[in-house]
Amino acid sequence: MNATLIAVALSLVSAVAYASAAVAQARLAGRTDPATGALRLMGHGAWWSAVGLNAAGALLHVAALKYGPLTLVQPLGALTLVAAVPLGARSAGRRVSRTEWRGTLLTLLGLAALLLAAGGAAPHDTLTLPEALAVAAVTMALVAGLSRPGTRPGLRHAAASGITSGVASALTQTLTVAATDHSGPLLSWRLVTVALLVSFLALGGLMLSQTAYRGGLGAPLAVVTLANPVAAALIGLVLLGERLQGGLLGLVPALVGAVAAVEGVVLLSRAQAREADSTPAPEAGPAPATPAAPPPTRVIIAAPAVGLPRAESPLDLGPAPAAVPGGTR
Repeated sequence: MNATLIAVALSLVSAVAYASAAVAQARLAGRTDPATGALRLMGHGAWWSAVGLNAAGALLHVAALKYGPLTLVQPLGALTLVAAVPLGARSAGRRVSRTEWRGTLLTLLGLAALLLAAGGAAPHDTLTLPEALAVAAVTMALVAGLSRPGTRPGLRHAAASGITSGVASALTQTLTVAATDHSGPLLSWRLVTVALLVSFLALGGLMLSQTAYRGGLGAPLAVVTLANPVAAALIGLVLLGERLQGGLLGLVPALVGAVAAVEGVVLLSRAQAREADSTPAPEAGPAPATPAAPPPTRVIIAAPAVGLPRAESPLDLGPAPAAVPGGTR
């Protein structure tokens, strides 16, 4: 089996592991308060399940990067979207909508076009220490800009997660190739620094994706799936000497694929927004009974009758006194 087929096979299994991890993260995000910190998340078993699945996917991904270039391995991560959208719908107890299928298909077709334009040679070049530090600094600046408060926080955090993960993959490839070609010591300053950067970026990408999935799974995962290979491919083309198939003509299917993938992301985003709008709001409980106000006291003052004659009654003085004998005293 040649190196390209090994890279493709490892990427397929890695995508399934990443998809299962994304579904677990989305379910955990839906059950936890948005203000929940990282330390509290670590107390959930679902969090550690997602971490384990992500770790398995990462190890398989590292192995794939040993046999294939970034421009080949990273677009295969789109298979994560194929598995995660139906898995997420099933966990939510619903069917995948037509819009979600169309968005998924367009995203996959777009990334497939990017895959056709990618080269297939095994990687040989690696990043130098200044290049690795510069790439990490630019990535942190982009993440800081995308994480600012504003509209569409889920999609912006998803883009930041995809970029961070793509850069971590590029640095991982440097670490893997440099550690297995036996061209230098394993504990050199460059490899130790790159290993620390990979750990930091991988953890940051995991936390950013956890934040992104609070608004749903479909659109954020599509953005992660799109931003990841784009970031990694840019590093491969600019810094690692990787080339597109067909030279400048290879840019045509790559650009068409990018447009189709972006359209797929837009469709998934709209489907997610409609699903959120159609979710019924929780019914309010019965209002507490308030005692009825007592009726106002009405004071009726009888006015004297006017113009009616009064019947005069004789003055009754009682019985007359008896006569006293002998006159008065």
